[in-house]
Amino acid sequence: MKKIYFLKTCNTCQRIINSLSLGDDFEFRDIKEQPLQSAELEYLKSLAGSYESLFSRRAKLYKQMGLKDEALQEKDYRQYILEHYTFLKRPVIVSGLHIFIGNSPKIISSAQSFFNDEG
Repeated sequence: MKKIYFLKTCNTCQRIINSLSLGDDFEFRDIKEQPLQSAELEYLKSLAGSYESLFSRRAKLYKQMGLKDEALQEKDYRQYILEHYTFLKRPVIVSGLHIFIGNSPKIISSAQSFFNDEG
């Protein structure tokens, strides 16, 4: 499976995608237009190790809903990601059993190295 979960309106996602040497076999999934389904999130969690690692604390809703003041559990992270696309850390890039989550410089550098070496 080669898939990228992103927002097409997100300039950071677009910049990151354009910086990678991806093949034509990737499926691009705008999570606003096609929200994550439960089974997909389960698969991403199996690669990532936890729902928390897929959860974005930068989402405006995170602060608006007062979630920063709560002790969230794995089930809570799962629920919020399924309820609203903004809680998924972006982009999420999946290539086989490899997953790259978010836009930190370290993650992007790892993804660039991986895809440049793969091609």
